[in-house]
Amino acid sequence: MTFDRLEGFVVVKSFGTARGEAVTSRNLLRATFRSLGSFMGFAPIDFLTDADRARSQSLAALIKAAEQLGANGVVGLQFDAGERGDGSTRVCAFGEAVLLEPEPGLNR
Repeated sequence: MTFDRLEGFVVVKSFGTARGEAVTSRNLLRATFRSLGSFMGFAPIDFLTDADRARSQSLAALIKAAEQLGANGVVGLQFDAGERGDGSTRVCAFGEAVLLEPEPGLNR
């Protein structure tokens, strides 16, 4: 789930789009065992782990990029993933980097 606004906060300034990217390298041995495991009906746990790792790395890169712009939040967060020509996987996290402040009148 992603939000265009956060309840209890107001967007004071927008810094535009921020993004972070992570690439998982292709591992021929792992890919072979993964294919055999899928053929035999086993769950592709290593693939999920690689995907989770790439997603976490791209999110961390996004947060760093947003902070470098002066933002303290990201709204409209989205992920895009795809396989590259060399067999590696690229995951990109992106969203609008914003400066948030508590809504006036709320006790925080």
